Amino acid sequence: MNTSFGWPDLIPLLLYVALLLYLGYKARRKHASQEEFLLSSRSLTIPAFVATLVTTWYGGILGIGEFVYRNGLSVWFVFGLPYYIFALLFALFLASKVRQANNYSIPDMLYKTYGRPSGSLGSLFLLFMTSPAPYILMLAILIQQILHWSFILSILIGTFFSIVYVYKGGFRSVVETDKLQFIFMFTGFILLFAYLLSQSISPLELFGKLDELHKSPTGGLHWQQMAVWFLIASWTFIDPGFHQRCAAAKTGGVARKGIFVSIAFWFLFDGLTMLTGLYAVVLLPDINPLMGYPQLAVHFLPPFVRGLFFTGLFAIIMSTIDSYTFLSALTFGLDIFGHWKGKGRTNRAVQFGLVLTAFISIGLILAFPSVIQLWYNLGSLFIPPLLLPLLAAYFPAIRLSRKKTFLNMLISFLLTGGLFLWGQIHTLNGEPLFLLSIEPFFPGFIFSLLWYGFWKLKPISLTS
Repeated sequence: MNTSFGWPDLIPLLLYVALLLYLGYKARRKHASQEEFLLSSRSLTIPAFVATLVTTWYGGILGIGEFVYRNGLSVWFVFGLPYYIFALLFALFLASKVRQANNYSIPDMLYKTYGRPSGSLGSLFLLFMTSPAPYILMLAILIQQILHWSFILSILIGTFFSIVYVYKGGFRSVVETDKLQFIFMFTGFILLFAYLLSQSISPLELFGKLDELHKSPTGGLHWQQMAVWFLIASWTFIDPGFHQRCAAAKTGGVARKGIFVSIAFWFLFDGLTMLTGLYAVVLLPDINPLMGYPQLAVHFLPPFVRGLFFTGLFAIIMSTIDSYTFLSALTFGLDIFGHWKGKGRTNRAVQFGLVLTAFISIGLILAFPSVIQLWYNLGSLFIPPLLLPLLAAYFPAIRLSRKKTFLNMLISFLLTGGLFLWGQIHTLNGEPLFLLSIEPFFPGFIFSLLWYGFWKLKPISLTS
């Protein structure tokens, strides 16, 4: 089969880019207020809510393919089931509260509840968590494969077209372009699965050809790693994207129902990505695991259809780049610069943050080449210090005083961060050797639980 890219393959991609820029530019509002620029005037309906949440939450598509190729069916127990559970809990207990709070961001809630020290510390944590660096890296890799441009040029072009429309249009541009990206996202993988089903082997034959590791629910992972991956799904509770979209929904009911519908779409898409990833394991041995999905398209899809699939990959990744870049810029402009220098020019500060975030991310991708490892490390470092303080902000019954909350966040992070650094210094065959073989996530998380449990056993002043 001819595996070179020609004009039939580029037509869908060029059409997508043109529509993306048109929709993003059209969505802008002249002289937008802060609420309009940051949250689209809190007007999201269920279709818009679902489209923007589903696409944003799935940006690491090449990382998913890498995980399936290495660890098989366990991908569903690591990146599927745990996220359905925590998303369901978010919908049931947090979505309406987030909408009713009328905040702009997670640090906004931390500032209001606990004051400047905890709000500032939380802002710094979230600035790292919302970095779009790994997604920019994946986008650059795809551009290289299709257009054969240099790596640096691919990074610059990919970043520019992912965020240029957000600079003026803000969150409304993110939402409008996510609707388009939602369509391409599902179209691409449905086409790939249909072609694999018709041209190669059936799913039953596919499972029969898998080795034991790829059939195992653990995929060769240690029980501590499985436990950490499961708990990392609690990232959902502190994910700025979830909070931003719930805050932007018309009502708390829209936010709650929107998450229920999103879970159904994630379940469907997880099935498509898992099955197609397993086809790569069986049909394409000894390839770069990160390139499992692109290589399937190159080998099994005809011209133009192949272009549609690659456009779907672009859409998945770019929908997360624009959202995370905007969230990171919002954290800088509103939660760091805005709280320290006054909020009169917040929109301008967010726009400056977009440019700053893009340049920082371009530098970071050289230091963090693995999407999977980045997710694991960021979750291990920042979930323990953020999870309980943020939940307590919405549930006063478990809330601690400002001072005790700040100490919890700081000590929990130092415990986890210290063990993480120990592992980076002490390695074996490139793998970290953690102190007492304990994953860094657990000490910080357990300390946070014990800290809250200890102080809630005695009466405390919630206003101290």
